[in-house]
Amino acid sequence: MTMINAYAPDSAGTLPERERALIGRRERLLGPAYRLFYADPIHVVRGEGSYLFDADGNRYLDAYNNVASVGHSRPEVVEAMAKQAAVLNTHTRYLTDGILDFAEAFLAEFPAELSHLMLTCTGSEANDLALRVARVHTGGSGVVIAHNAYHGVTSALAEMSPSLGAAVKLGDHVRVVPAPDSYRIPAAEVGAAFARSVEAAIADLRGKGIAPAALLVDTIFSSSGVFTDPAGFLAPAVEAMRKAGGIFIADEVQPGFGRLGTHMWGFARHGLVPDIVTVGKPMGNGHPVAGAIFRPEVIEAFGRSQRYFNTFGGNPVSCAVAHAVLRVIKAERLQENALAVGSQLIDGIRALAGKHDLIGDVRGSGLFIGVEMVRDRKLKTPAPEETARVVNGMRRRRVLISATGQEGHILKIRPPLVFSAADAALFLATLDEVLAGL
Repeated sequence: MTMINAYAPDSAGTLPERERALIGRRERLLGPAYRLFYADPIHVVRGEGSYLFDADGNRYLDAYNNVASVGHSRPEVVEAMAKQAAVLNTHTRYLTDGILDFAEAFLAEFPAELSHLMLTCTGSEANDLALRVARVHTGGSGVVIAHNAYHGVTSALAEMSPSLGAAVKLGDHVRVVPAPDSYRIPAAEVGAAFARSVEAAIADLRGKGIAPAALLVDTIFSSSGVFTDPAGFLAPAVEAMRKAGGIFIADEVQPGFGRLGTHMWGFARHGLVPDIVTVGKPMGNGHPVAGAIFRPEVIEAFGRSQRYFNTFGGNPVSCAVAHAVLRVIKAERLQENALAVGSQLIDGIRALAGKHDLIGDVRGSGLFIGVEMVRDRKLKTPAPEETARVVNGMRRRRVLISATGQEGHILKIRPPLVFSAADAALFLATLDEVLAGL
């Protein structure tokens, strides 16, 4: 299956010998399932703040890697990691202070109803745990997800991640609903349309004898195409699932930690309190720490009947790293920065739409932006080939983005939270130059 923005091996002849040799070593040592970004893959050797550097010392503006949420090689995070690793690293079956100190600080960022934290190593593990808890709590197994969603790489999550491609079969207990496409559905109708689709999916599950367990959505619909507005549109669908006996799992791996600017979490933009929230590696600035946050009544039956143990989920080093990331976000007011710089980007891209007809729609919140590229604005015809040219044109000018949506025709802009006004100005100038050259 072809991945969006993937390197095509048949173009290897255009690469320098050093990079061809590296790709050959990857294929020999790592096997055939890995993929590289960009028509001309980048050989990165270090990162700092909003920038990556290649083996020749060239600097690339990183407008895509949300995992390094507080900036590449963040000194405070590295220091916290090294300091704790030099003292103790073990599992959660011993009493330690760090996990509790972090949990107190972290849970304070959530509504009071969400008061239990369980830590994992990856977002996939967090979503897997959330599904296990949902099934015990509801007695059901049916899960409703959005079109072209991505929720993880475990067997359970892969079968509810259609963005992985047709070769990965969806589960019989999974139902896919159309994305809340605010570009093609009038704003006043988006919420009702999405809720009707969820209701129809629930009815179909029940018709097959499958009780619903959960509505699982990434709260910015990252892989579906980045759909943020109107704020609140998600509430009717959540109500429909709860009425049917299921729960709402908010996947905050990509939109969380202040990225959306207006709120710390994507679900908060919709005025919702989920039953379970999952978070991933942006929590540790790329360090493998993740987790799930629960309403106590949702996890009560699971905790009474089962135990959960993850050897390195919640280890002292990971907790120290996650706590350091949280402190940086709060101390440097990075949520506010996301709103200010994100607004600069969104306004700037909308201004570029006045010059370049390829831009059909600009949507997003804070530092998470989707730009839908179309061949015809009236027909709203997707332009995937042109989008690929834009992504690779930006890469050649040393600005990194990617694409999203099933057809790969939506620019996905998702930089570290430390992205500055100067970074945004460079991004906009480069995008203008690339679009003019098409």
